[in-house]
Amino acid sequence: MNRLYLRIYVAVLSVLALVTVLAWIVWHSTEDADRAAAVETLAEMVAEVFPPATASRETQEAALKHWGGRMHTELSLYGDGGELIASVGDVLPPPGAARTESGWIHERLSIFALKLPDGRWLVTHVPNAGPRGPLRIAGVLALIAVAVAIGAYPVVRRLTRRLEHLQSSVEALGAGELSARVRVEGSDEVAHLGDSFNRAAERIEALMAARKALLANASHELRSPLARIRMAVELMESGDRTDASQELRKNIVELDQLIDEILLASRLEAGAAENGASFESLDFTALVAEECARVGAGLSSHAAEIMGDPRLIRRLVRNLLENAHRHGGGSPIDVALTLPDARHVELAVCDRGGGVPEAERERIFEPFFRARGTREGDGGVGLGLSLVRAIARKHGGEARCAARFGGGTSFTVFLKRSPSLP
Repeated sequence: MNRLYLRIYVAVLSVLALVTVLAWIVWHSTEDADRAAAVETLAEMVAEVFPPATASRETQEAALKHWGGRMHTELSLYGDGGELIASVGDVLPPPGAARTESGWIHERLSIFALKLPDGRWLVTHVPNAGPRGPLRIAGVLALIAVAVAIGAYPVVRRLTRRLEHLQSSVEALGAGELSARVRVEGSDEVAHLGDSFNRAAERIEALMAARKALLANASHELRSPLARIRMAVELMESGDRTDASQELRKNIVELDQLIDEILLASRLEAGAAENGASFESLDFTALVAEECARVGAGLSSHAAEIMGDPRLIRRLVRNLLENAHRHGGGSPIDVALTLPDARHVELAVCDRGGGVPEAERERIFEPFFRARGTREGDGGVGLGLSLVRAIARKHGGEARCAARFGGGTSFTVFLKRSPSLP
């Protein structure tokens, strides 16, 4: 009974048995009253058809033979004192002196005694009647119960088997098998639960894969500045280079920036379910103008406010500008802030650099990805644009890369406007 399908099945059978018993009780209690009324009405009808008790024996016998022939049954008519008046076919037994109401004389033989209003008794043989009537009803109810029980088992078993498959997949996922999935069957709540589990498992698998890739790439990227720092320290100790101190400071800054970006990427990934927790209304135009002034980028803008985390939004804008400065080939950086519709703000950062091949315009947002032709000495570790997209999505937006008309690259970020604005 620890199995769910057995408990559900037993519950179904228990309810079915209870309904059957209640139906039998209700039918039996109402059947007695209805039968008594029907028998009384039948006695009155027979008294109207048959000759009265004052009629001669011959007249009563002729009427009895007439109706016995029409009904194709045996009939015996007794007086109120129990004497036989007339009979058709075999003489049926009298009702007995103790009987006062209509009823069965011999239930097994289906012999019924009907008391007429004038005291006479009409005894008849009723084929296919007697106690088999109630038993037939009980039998029908029993057959219905058995049919429902047989039909309910595969339904209950199929439902719980799907739950067992889901349980197995959950246990497999918990044991570390991230590829575990459940087969979705039907469109009911269990199917929706299985679909939700599959989506969650896919998300967990993707997050774990991203985490492994992040750790692998981070360990690789950390080796370069650490190796240069080690070399600079060795040169300083040997006195071979006078600029080793400057090189050391540069590598430390690079290492610090790398660690900061890795930590920020991890926090964004871990806090994906906390979107909006620290958001406030921001003057997006002023923030973009400050960052553009810092790098000397040209800006054309509209007044726009958004709901967001000030630190993350500033990091998004700064990463886009630094990326354009790093890979723009010294070309001017053009920034445009527009309102494409009533609900969104569009930030476009454009340069006239070498551009990004179409096949790499999505991959460029992957952590630690470097476009072809990019050298390690160009700066950056491939996390800047990944952070741009992660921050944009945390704010309900998106980041895209496209070719700029006339040459170069255009990075576009869509963000939601503050709902307080018209």
